Amino acid sequence: MLAPYIPFSITLLFLLFQQDVESFTITNIGRMMSHHHRTPHTFLQMSSNDNNQQPSSPQQQLLSPKALVNRGMNTFKQGNVAESIQYFDQAEGGGGMSSITPFLWQRGISYYYADKFQEGSKQFRIDVKVNPLDVEEIVWDIACLNRLSSDNTTPKDQMMSLPKGKTDRRKIMSTVYSLFRGDGATEHDLADAGHTGSQSDEFYSLFYLGLYCESKGERSKAEQYMKAAKNSSYATGYGAADYMTDCARVHCQLRGWM
Repeated sequence: MLAPYIPFSITLLFLLFQQDVESFTITNIGRMMSHHHRTPHTFLQMSSNDNNQQPSSPQQQLLSPKALVNRGMNTFKQGNVAESIQYFDQAEGGGGMSSITPFLWQRGISYYYADKFQEGSKQFRIDVKVNPLDVEEIVWDIACLNRLSSDNTTPKDQMMSLPKGKTDRRKIMSTVYSLFRGDGATEHDLADAGHTGSQSDEFYSLFYLGLYCESKGERSKAEQYMKAAKNSSYATGYGAADYMTDCARVHCQLRGWM
């Protein structure tokens, strides 16, 4: 596919969504990167009253999809996974597939943490149809499939893959992809790539090592990796606004890995 590469972790959701006579852009934010990860974006600002609304409130029906997605992200950051899914569902329109559905990668992550692995896999597979070069959606799907399996493995022919001849331009993500798909990379390879790279490389290597080990049933190793990701220089420093650093923190919170 010759379309421009749009990384999963920032997926700038430039959707034109009609509401009455106005259209607006839903911008996927909260992910940032170093020189080869995510570029910083301004987080959508909302009033404290707006943030405190419950999904079932009457005012909820008047909110735009981008505001609902933003609330879902904020709610997830607080560790309220089930409630975050409600917000993402409402952003979608509450009636199944809509124009925003392929861009709700945040809901896929929430599904994973809600142990709704079938729903998570479905979300990531829908996303990849519009963004086939997205390595992170592919590996999250594999993590969901591993968790669904009785032996924590997924047959190769059931895994999604990048289009033939395409690779991820980010070295760290290429190694993550190879590890999850069983294409040759080892845990040591990914750890080494993170250790010798930038601060964001270190975080992403640790985070995905934690997710990989958890999906393979290796809970002790997963805990070590994810706690290291949560406490990394990137997660506690300039990368604190990256949504994935919140995922690392929430992951540890939900598992009791403090």
